[in-house]
Amino acid sequence: MTKLFNQVFDKCIEDYHIQDSVDSPINNPYPANELSHLLYAKCQIDTVQWHLEDIIRRENIDPSIALGIKRRIDRSNQDRTDMVEYIDSYYLNLFKDIKTVNSATINTESPAWAIDRLSILALKIYHMREQVERTDASQEHIASCQSKLDVLLSQRTDLSCAIDTLLEQISRGEKYMKVYKQMKMYNDPSLNPELYGKV
Repeated sequence: MTKLFNQVFDKCIEDYHIQDSVDSPINNPYPANELSHLLYAKCQIDTVQWHLEDIIRRENIDPSIALGIKRRIDRSNQDRTDMVEYIDSYYLNLFKDIKTVNSATINTESPAWAIDRLSILALKIYHMREQVERTDASQEHIASCQSKLDVLLSQRTDLSCAIDTLLEQISRGEKYMKVYKQMKMYNDPSLNPELYGKV
């Protein structure tokens, strides 16, 4: 299953870099009723946010522009959380008729939050590979980045295996899903004291 996930994530990241702009229109190539559509949308959010995080760290950035980007990152974080919950909803529906065995246990995270980490890992791999392929960097830099890339690729193999195992265990009733809403507070004007307490 994660072979498909990684293919979708890699395609999304490659598609983004055709124009390489945080303001490029989103052209999700997958039908809206497929899991791949959700995965692509999730990775698109992550990819744009990755580059916004790069932009905001420019030393000469205008403070007003930086504030606008920070607000955009906040919205993106909420979109990311919402998309993870959509993916978990897909799995809750997929496994709704599975009867769990008496010894079934819950995992430390839901399938979608593990998939979230896989999407971020795809971004790390893409951009670390970019560093390895630089022609303007020192051999020391390239060697260091190659070593990091090797670790990231190994991490993706391990995480993919763990997600596949989790989904298989849930499908057999050996694990069960229990999803908690993230309940982010900083964007909610009724929960953030800096917002509800303003004069």
